[in-house]
Amino acid sequence: MPLQIGIVGLPNVGKSTLFSAITKKQVDCANFPFCTIDPNVGVVEVPDERLAKLAVISKSKKIVPTTIEFVDIAGLVKGAAEGQGLGNKFLSHIRECDAIAQVLRAFPDPNVIHVEQTVDPARDAETIGLELALADLETVTKRFQNAERLLKSGRTKELEAELAALARAKDALEKGTHLRELAWTDDERKVLKGLSLLTLKPMLYVLNVSEAQLQDGSWKKNEVPICVKMEAELASMGEADKREYLASLNQTASGLDRLIVKAYEALGLITFLTSGEMETRAWTVVKGTKAPQAAGVIHSDFEKNFIRVEVTNWKDFVEYGGEAKCREKGLVRIEGKDYVIQDGDVCYFRVGV
Repeated sequence: MPLQIGIVGLPNVGKSTLFSAITKKQVDCANFPFCTIDPNVGVVEVPDERLAKLAVISKSKKIVPTTIEFVDIAGLVKGAAEGQGLGNKFLSHIRECDAIAQVLRAFPDPNVIHVEQTVDPARDAETIGLELALADLETVTKRFQNAERLLKSGRTKELEAELAALARAKDALEKGTHLRELAWTDDERKVLKGLSLLTLKPMLYVLNVSEAQLQDGSWKKNEVPICVKMEAELASMGEADKREYLASLNQTASGLDRLIVKAYEALGLITFLTSGEMETRAWTVVKGTKAPQAAGVIHSDFEKNFIRVEVTNWKDFVEYGGEAKCREKGLVRIEGKDYVIQDGDVCYFRVGV
C-alpha cells in the first residue's frame, strides 16, 4: 500500500485546486496490481533524483518510483461534529491515512470569499483541529463505554489497561488536546491504533500563499507553504518549463514535492533502492527497519528466507559506475539480519529457496 495523506480544510481555501493539481500529475496505475482509484484519490510519484542517476549506470529498462496517495474530502466547517456541512460525514475516508495535510488559506484576495469573512490561518487551524478532536472524542467515548460493559462481565488486566488508555485519551480530547501532543507508551498505542484516531496522526499545515508570500521563507517546521495557483500551472508544464518557472521564483522544488518530503519526515520514513538491468526501483520503509523486514517489502518470502544483504551507498554506486567497480574498491558491505537499513542504500538481497 502506498503512503496515504488525507487532505482536510475549510471550504474555499484552495483544497480543490490543490487536489486538481495533484490529479493532473497522477501516475498510470497499471503497474500497481489490484489498484482501484476512486475519484477522490490521487496517486503521484515520490520525487527522487537518485533513481535516474542509478538507472543510467545500470542501463535499466525502466524506473519505478515509490508512490503516495492523496485522499480528498469535502470541506469541513465549524460545527461539523454537530451535523453542520458535509465534511464530517466523510472523515471516515481519511481515518486509514498515515498523515493529514490541513490546507489553510493565507493569501489575501477580496474576490475569493472566506467562510469566516476574514483570512486567519491560525484561527482556521484551531477550527479544524477542534472538529477532528470532537470526531475522535465520539469514537473514543463509544469504545470506552463498550469496554466498561465488558469489564462488568469479567475483569481482566488487558481490559483494565485498555480502559486506562481510553480514559486518558477521552480526558485529553474533552479538553480539546490533540492526542499526538501527548507521550504514549507502546501498550497505550496498541489500544489506540485500532481506532484510527485523527488527532493521533502526524499533521502538516499546508499554507496556501501568494507567489510573493512563497518567497518569504519564515515558516515553522510543520508548515508547508504552497502557492496552489502556481501548482495548478506547474501541473500542465513540461520539465524544462517547470524548472525555469520555479527558478524565476527562487524555488528549487514544487510545493507538492516539498509536501511529500515533509510527510516522509513526519512519518519517519526512508527510501532504499534496488538497481539492475530490468529496473531501478525505490522502496519505502520506516526508519530503523532491519534488513530482513526491508527485504519483506519486496516480497514476503524474502523476509522468511533472508540470508544477507549486499549494500552500496547510492553516491558510490553512481561515482564508480556500479556494483562491480564498488566491489573492487571495497565499497560493497555484506550485512546480516541485524543491519538497519539507511536512506540511500542500494541493496541486493541474498535469499534462500
